[in-house]
Amino acid sequence: MFFSQKYRAASEEYAALARLADSASDVANFRMLERSTLTLAENEEWLCENHERTLHSSEGGGLSSSEMAAEEEHVLRCLGAALLMQWNQIPTEMQRELFDTAGAMGKLQDTAALRGQIARFLHAHKDDRHGETREGDISAVAPDRFAVGRWENEGGTV
Repeated sequence: MFFSQKYRAASEEYAALARLADSASDVANFRMLERSTLTLAENEEWLCENHERTLHSSEGGGLSSSEMAAEEEHVLRCLGAALLMQWNQIPTEMQRELFDTAGAMGKLQDTAALRGQIARFLHAHKDDRHGETREGDISAVAPDRFAVGRWENEGGTV
């Protein structure tokens, strides 16, 4: 239910932004984001309520634990690559949330270093993604202005 609550909160924020938007295209974009996050919330709730009735693989579908780990790593790499390819189309707030979530992965004592690595990676590859960067795009922000600056504030060093 945690994710559904976050999605519902995001949906409400997009609805509020749509009410405040000046242009019709902004209103349409915020309404689309509102519907999208509301659908995600409903999907999460459905999955929670119907978990027992969904299909589950039996013991990894016959894969060994190392094969399953390799398969999952491949899936994660593909998802990460797809995310980076669409980075400029993701709203800035969502980019920051993704950055914060990714930076929190791993061991607690390593999160500051990981955040710095992610910030440097995004900055180094900001022009690799197709399309122009938007104003406020986290990948367009110099690392020392956002991520590495916060990283240093959290005890990291450059």
